[in-house]
Amino acid sequence: MSLPCTDIAPFVERRRRLLAHMRAAGGGIAVLSTAPHAQRNHDAEYPYRHDSDFYYLTGFIEPEAWLVLVAGVTDRAILFCRAKRPEQEIWEGYRCGPDAAVTRYGFDEAYATDELDTLLPALLSDQPTLYRSFAATGAVERKLRHWLLQSEQQGRGRRLAPGRIQDLRPILADMRVIKDASEIAAMRQAARISAGAHTRAMRAARPGMHEYQLEAELLYEFRRHGAQSPAYPSIVAAGANACVLHYAAGDTVLRDGDLVLIDAGCEYDSYASDITRTFPANGRFTGPQRALYDLTAAAQQAAVQATAPGRSWNDAHEAAVRVLAQGMLDEGLLHGSLDGVLESTAYTRFYMHRTGHWLGLDVHDVGDYRQGSASEQDRPWRSLAAGMVLTIEPGIYVREAADVPEAFWNIGIRIEDDALVTAEGCELITRGVPVDAREIEALMRE
Repeated sequence: MSLPCTDIAPFVERRRRLLAHMRAAGGGIAVLSTAPHAQRNHDAEYPYRHDSDFYYLTGFIEPEAWLVLVAGVTDRAILFCRAKRPEQEIWEGYRCGPDAAVTRYGFDEAYATDELDTLLPALLSDQPTLYRSFAATGAVERKLRHWLLQSEQQGRGRRLAPGRIQDLRPILADMRVIKDASEIAAMRQAARISAGAHTRAMRAARPGMHEYQLEAELLYEFRRHGAQSPAYPSIVAAGANACVLHYAAGDTVLRDGDLVLIDAGCEYDSYASDITRTFPANGRFTGPQRALYDLTAAAQQAAVQATAPGRSWNDAHEAAVRVLAQGMLDEGLLHGSLDGVLESTAYTRFYMHRTGHWLGLDVHDVGDYRQGSASEQDRPWRSLAAGMVLTIEPGIYVREAADVPEAFWNIGIRIEDDALVTAEGCELITRGVPVDAREIEALMRE
């Protein structure tokens, strides 16, 4: 069901900003479609989820919709959406329809999707630049080519289709990387719900359970508090499975003495949360588990302290790596000097991923991590600014090996929180679930 936005002002403002950017570049037209339905099997489809860029500009969540923005002497924001058809709504649910879309979503004009073939060629004519997504599906590509060809043919040599085509995604990515107040509010709520789900899973965990049973606790808590869906497939990994970075919750039984790694977050009003916690299935860390857990927590704290306006995107990663590498040396997982381990990147045997990523409408949200236009290796890291949201998620993963102390075999640990960059530093908005090992053990004793 399509529901009107509770506050259309942020979406109207984002369209205004994009139109201003287009005008400053000489004007033009932007054409963007929402996501298509995805077939699951035979006559069943996957649950529908709108395109993130499309939602960012419209707040509109129905399928088969298109946005057209015309930047010129008079700006125009136009929505094409499914026509009102009561007989279809009996089967598929409420449709907004073009008439209601103008007032509910703040568009200048709205038309039925059926009118695209009639209206788009004329709208494209005489526009200097076409802004569109270069990642569009084949079906969207074919439609755009068809409309451009029609525009040329209808012009009969007088009106011309746009002479320049520009990718819309980088422009929107730069807009999306700084969150506005409405986005931050949605992300805070997603964080609260997800923290509650992790807390519920910790309380429910015990030896003899299956991973999928813990996953069910998460999903129940997500929906019970109004989240629309998981933000990504939940990772629930017991024992050695925690050393598989993208492990999907399976039927492995939690054993006494295992650690359990849960990486899960919900989506609330289209915005993602992303939390990872690691805890003992029986509620008590062993000595080796506690040593590596406290090391990972210290690495996260070092990364948090390096996350602030003006700091480089890579500062947090470097801070976490330095703490982890020293800890690996102290515990006998690596040998040599700290400088040698850092220079050789020997630590990547046990810590092979980055310390964070952008977070927003997508769990791995859009936005460049480097700045400038030089080749990748020559571009400096982006500076952080207030309003950015990112994850901070160091980890350590020790597989069974002859040269690794047996006490550490098959221990996988990751601690992940969502950080909002503020004027003073950063705020971890997912700390509604414990991180300290003693607090986790106390919670599980309840």
